[in-house]
Amino acid sequence: MEVLFYIVPSIMIAGLLLAAFTVVGRAQRVSRAWDSGLTAEARCLRSYTTTSGGGDTMVTTTLHHVYEFATRDGRTVRFEEANGPGTILEGDIVTVHYAADRPEQATAKPPARGRLLAEQGCLLVFLGAVITFCVFFMVTAHWIFAEADGFMP
Repeated sequence: MEVLFYIVPSIMIAGLLLAAFTVVGRAQRVSRAWDSGLTAEARCLRSYTTTSGGGDTMVTTTLHHVYEFATRDGRTVRFEEANGPGTILEGDIVTVHYAADRPEQATAKPPARGRLLAEQGCLLVFLGAVITFCVFFMVTAHWIFAEADGFMP
């Protein structure tokens, strides 16, 4: 029974660490595209939404855009980006930023380094707080079980 108090928080910590690596990786990908200085005009081919949640949980809607553009070397690239602005419709032309070595990781989001840093920082602080709570919970559970063992005859 005691093992559950260690396994469940450990699994949660592993998931939270994976989320932290995903947040950092996404921020690096977007930053790399902005830093490259390469831009192109892309056409929005498709715009659609996905929903998640419902029942007893909050419903979340995510807006997705599918873009297509030509790189400087003439290669046609198509990519999808989530959480884009609702003002971009199918057929609209937008400026995309991309890195020459990875054009499929392009972004149509305009450079906003401060916002990216703030979003990344807030998410990492939140994830760190939850990880800290999980570790605190495990240490406290261990301490309680150790004390309880002293009461048993």
